[in-house]
Amino acid sequence: MKKIKDFFDFKTTEMRIAERSLKKINKLEKIVEKFSDEQLKEQTLFFKKLLAEGHTLEEIRNDVFAVSREATKRVLGKRPYDVQMLGGLLLDLGSVAEMKTGEGKTITSIAPVYLNALLGKGAIVSTVNEYLSERDAEEMGQVFKFLGLTVGINKAQMDPYSKRAAYACDITYSVHSELGFDYLRDNMVSNIGEKVQRGLQFCLIDEVDSILIDEAKTPLIISGGKGEDLTGYFSADQFVRTLGPDDYEIDDETKAISLTHSGIARANEFFHFNNLYDIENSETVHLVSNALRAHKIMRKDVEYIIKEGKIELVDSFTGRIMEGRSYSEGLQQALQAKEGVEVEAETKTLATITYQNFFRMFKKLCGMTGTGKTEEQEFIDIYNMRVNVVPTNRPIARIDEPDAIFQSMEDKWEAVSEKIKELYTIGQPVLVGTAQIEDSEALHKVLLQKGIPHTVLNAKQNASEAEIIAKAGQVKSVTIATNMAGRGTDIKPSPEAIALGGLYVLGTDKAESRRIDNQLRGRSGRQGDVGTSKFYISLDDQLMQRFASGASLKDEYQEFKGQEIKAKTLKLGLKHAQRKIEGFNYDSRKSVLSYDDVIRQQRDLIYSQRDLILTNKNIDLIVQRMISSAARSIVRSGEYYLHNKTYNYEALINFLNQKIGLLVKFHFDLHEIQKIHEKDLPDYIANIILTVYEHWRANAIENVGMEELEKIEREIILQILDDRWQNHINKMDKLRSNVNLVQYSQKNPYQVYTEEGTKTFRFMIEDIAYGVLLELFSNRIGQKSLITKEMKADPVFIQVQSGFYFDPYRDFEEQEKDLIELYQNVKARLLEIEEENKIAEQERLAKKEQERLEAEAKLKEEQLQKELIANASAKINQKEEVLKIRKSFFNQTNEQIKKINEELKEKPFDTNLLIEYSNLMQKSVEQSEEMSRLEAELEFEKTEFEMVLKTQNKWVENSFIENNLNQEIQSEQVQPIAKEETISLEESSSKTTKKRGRPRKNIVENSEANQKSKRGRPPKQENVTNEVKKKRGRPKKVKTNEV
Repeated sequence: MKKIKDFFDFKTTEMRIAERSLKKINKLEKIVEKFSDEQLKEQTLFFKKLLAEGHTLEEIRNDVFAVSREATKRVLGKRPYDVQMLGGLLLDLGSVAEMKTGEGKTITSIAPVYLNALLGKGAIVSTVNEYLSERDAEEMGQVFKFLGLTVGINKAQMDPYSKRAAYACDITYSVHSELGFDYLRDNMVSNIGEKVQRGLQFCLIDEVDSILIDEAKTPLIISGGKGEDLTGYFSADQFVRTLGPDDYEIDDETKAISLTHSGIARANEFFHFNNLYDIENSETVHLVSNALRAHKIMRKDVEYIIKEGKIELVDSFTGRIMEGRSYSEGLQQALQAKEGVEVEAETKTLATITYQNFFRMFKKLCGMTGTGKTEEQEFIDIYNMRVNVVPTNRPIARIDEPDAIFQSMEDKWEAVSEKIKELYTIGQPVLVGTAQIEDSEALHKVLLQKGIPHTVLNAKQNASEAEIIAKAGQVKSVTIATNMAGRGTDIKPSPEAIALGGLYVLGTDKAESRRIDNQLRGRSGRQGDVGTSKFYISLDDQLMQRFASGASLKDEYQEFKGQEIKAKTLKLGLKHAQRKIEGFNYDSRKSVLSYDDVIRQQRDLIYSQRDLILTNKNIDLIVQRMISSAARSIVRSGEYYLHNKTYNYEALINFLNQKIGLLVKFHFDLHEIQKIHEKDLPDYIANIILTVYEHWRANAIENVGMEELEKIEREIILQILDDRWQNHINKMDKLRSNVNLVQYSQKNPYQVYTEEGTKTFRFMIEDIAYGVLLELFSNRIGQKSLITKEMKADPVFIQVQSGFYFDPYRDFEEQEKDLIELYQNVKARLLEIEEENKIAEQERLAKKEQERLEAEAKLKEEQLQKELIANASAKINQKEEVLKIRKSFFNQTNEQIKKINEELKEKPFDTNLLIEYSNLMQKSVEQSEEMSRLEAELEFEKTEFEMVLKTQNKWVENSFIENNLNQEIQSEQVQPIAKEETISLEESSSKTTKKRGRPRKNIVENSEANQKSKRGRPPKQENVTNEVKKKRGRPKKVKTNEV
């Protein structure tokens, strides 16, 4: 039997390669586990060295996987199972690895991501939401960082610098939508350094079926540019509110809505139209269609919610809010008018791409999911990826109970609430899955009425998602969740809960795809744990209503109201309905891809040319090609051919002179150009315009320089290219919306779309070249300027030019003349002002110099007077000091005479005494005469000093402290002289006493000699002003020392 089973077990090539590699990895494990941590870390550098030497990833794959497995075991404490390694190998081979929920897909991704990150070109892991991105980057990032690689997280609200840093890491975790938006934004930058992505090398997509299949129908759109008139949205909204059920009809399968005849009549009356569908009313028809869709098809808390006064879209596949996303083509504004919130201006599509075309640009793409085998053909057709089913590590112990079907929505909710109550009573944890927010809110109210504690997880409570999921596996926990809990969430039942039967998953609605239902089932029974899953369905559910004739079935099973319907045919019909909608969605995705492939080729060409413009240093070559192309397009235009198929040279020359000649002051000569044959005319005209461009470029280089010119040319090209491309995108969107109408004329819509799109693209390319030509020649930098370089360098000219207004409707040369005349007038006036200021400054300086000289003279005179007064005062003070000394000597002599008189009374005839007495008497007489003479001189000098003071009016007022200082200074100047005199007198007295003979010359004579010797060099005087203190209103003369 085993041989027979193996014979029918058809394995893919990828699976066979992966199984062989797994055996080698298991052998290498025994070697790698002996490495120390440092040795294990060093293997990363070793692998990079091997790649640098020319080895391929395939050659080192087994070694890398073995190292990755050992690192995961040491860092996370979890050894990857063989099935996880097998899944990793399949991922590296570019396949979709289908692994049942709970098998550890996150750990499976470590090895292939590590391997491809070694190239140094970036490895991206794409997840369905930011919660999973942060969780996986934090947990799996520990392993990558241990091995020496860097890990970054890319989020929607990050600034460009942070995004660039995240993409620069070896491994980047990001939400799938943000990858696409970053790609579009990178192709809108004006500088190559502003890009955040560094190439699309390797991408591993988690929940690959959700991203590449479920969301493939929704294109990524970057919009901008606000409109003006918003009244149309309100008018259409008011009109739709007046409609009754008979005024419109809805196709349940396609969700298309249109007005009936009565509705059209109401519209004509409401808008005062004769015919709503006249061509001039097309914009109103568009607004009404959006308002109808907003009111009658889209439902609050299903497709969108209102949060903080704004419309927030809800992802129908994940149940999460799509932040920063909005509907295009006015549908967002219709919803805002419906809900009464602020209506924002409609935006213009700036860039767009589908998930399908974006992810196909990666050089290496792989993905993993728990439910992908049913869509294998779509993966092969679109992405060239085969789906390989990886066996489970342990047998699945979950019990999937049959679906319970009920006749009405009320019966279903009653049965669901009773089942929850039953499970809550025994303590088994329950996860209730709802398709929409409104369903979770409705069940929430029912459980509140029954008094059952529970937690709600939907787009309104997404902030506490991690906390809710962590408690969902506990005993007696009841969790109501939308599809947010259907993918990627790991609910771990507690041991007590497992003993009670594990997690019970209770679905309340069938999704449009069986894969989504299986994802919800997979929350239970992970890694061989016990669990149960069951779905409760009613004939009122959307799936039954749209694809299983729910209305007729409801009438057929009317008798089962209030009880479960167990008819097998009904269950088969439900499965058929799911398959039908899966096929419908596949056709829709395939159609979207087919139409997007047309614009994809155009987008690739535009983006590649845009990168060339950003990186090319010889921008003039690009400009020359564009000018040549534009010139040839103009000449070859069919409007210049007459009915007899002759070429209208005159019309061409008029066009060239009006559109180009006026801009560059060049005249196209009709007589010369008529000589050229029409076949040679395109090249001839192109060469003429290129010659004009060369002159224009030479002038521009002279005016602004080469570097500035290239910058301006690059900016002009990018501006024209982006503007025309955005217009082209909007034209293609409108063409796509209306192309189905050609079916009425028995034409293929896709073929018409392709043909018209190609024509539109060619016209856009020609328009870009022509637009660049006109924009360049319109720029004044290339015109021969009357303004010289010297003028441009003059700050005065720069200031005058900044305030000068150039009128675009006046001749530029005339305006330059006006500017130069204004500049010259200003310059002349400035020179006059400068000359006046110069003369005034010279006069001011001369006056200042005169004042300085007068002040110096006055100061010198005052200083001289001060010196004279100070010297006279010092001289008087010196004489007073000498007079004091003479008086002292005189008193000493008299004392000696008295003493000798006493001695003579005893010895009257002592000869020596008599001689000494005689000498002393003579000396006394001489001293007396000397003092009289000094007193006379002193009195004379005082009189003269007073006269000088009166003459110079130098009566000043001194304080006691200043007078004291002056006396001390004067005393210090006199002391040396007095000391010398004292020494002379003592010597003289001593000699006289010794000799007792002929008396010597008078000491006064010595004093006079000393004083005379000093008169020739007066002592230095300090800058001290002798002032007289005022007393009783009269100035007092300078005091002198009286004898």
